[in-house]
Amino acid sequence: MALSANIIKGRLEAGCDEAGRGCLAGPVVAAAVILPDDFNCPLLTDSKQMSEKNRYKIRPFILEHAIDSAIGICSPEEIDEFNILNASIMAMHKAINGLKKQTPEFLLIDGNRFKPHEKIPHECFVKGDGRYLSIAAASVLAKTYRDDLMVQYDGQFPDYQWKKNKGYPTKAHRDAIAKCGITPLHRKSFRQAPQLKMDFDV
Repeated sequence: MALSANIIKGRLEAGCDEAGRGCLAGPVVAAAVILPDDFNCPLLTDSKQMSEKNRYKIRPFILEHAIDSAIGICSPEEIDEFNILNASIMAMHKAINGLKKQTPEFLLIDGNRFKPHEKIPHECFVKGDGRYLSIAAASVLAKTYRDDLMVQYDGQFPDYQWKKNKGYPTKAHRDAIAKCGITPLHRKSFRQAPQLKMDFDV
């Protein structure tokens, strides 16, 4: 079934998604994307279901045809301070606040947890990147932006093979931590089941 760009035609809706939640190293990166109602990109779906080649192939198409888009980042230090769930939501808020061309009237959030934006109503969608093109587009932008960062960081810390694993807990990554210890880009207090707090500011 074809994905819809938005829920209500004519309403400025921003799809929001993040990348890097399950990683041991690097930031969590979110994107917010506002698409026109007639946006069409047959290759676009949930970024996790797309090949790396196709993600990078359609990224410039998304950037060119989106009404607006923005990236938000939370560092490993912010993840350690606020926990990964809160940091993921903070990154989404940063991305939403980074939209400069248009202010969205509604937010489509991938997942089931979100801290409400002070000015913009929202709805959460589990596996939303497989339902709405705006969320799928956000997932592609967040994923490719973060992957680019991890490839850059790999040049500084080649022992951890971030160029391949992008900071996820592969065996090679975990073996490198056991052998070499952690870097300043590693998250020091990863929590398996973090609680959502409502008292942080973006």
